[in-house]
Amino acid sequence: MTIGERIRELRMKKGLSLTELANRAGVAKSYISSVERQLQLNPSIQFLHKISAVLDVNVEKLINENNSKEDEIDTEWLELAKEAMESGISKEQFKQFLEFQKWQKSNK
Repeated sequence: MTIGERIRELRMKKGLSLTELANRAGVAKSYISSVERQLQLNPSIQFLHKISAVLDVNVEKLINENNSKEDEIDTEWLELAKEAMESGISKEQFKQFLEFQKWQKSNK
């Protein structure tokens, strides 16, 4: 899968039109279209950074041909982390909880 195909797939999953993605990323709609249609095969890193920010992925996901489902974070995990943050749990408290869980598991 090409960079353009990955961008199009991610854009569609987000429910974004070309215009919406272009406006949010601050890039030309025609340029995104040319990348998606593989007329432009070598987009700049600045373009990729802008697009990846809007699509909520890292640049590597756009350029790496070997993306696997195993590397993706499950949305349920993301929701749990978000809920923990919103409830006021600090990163340090969360790390302590994980360490405690590892300790408990190793002492069984």
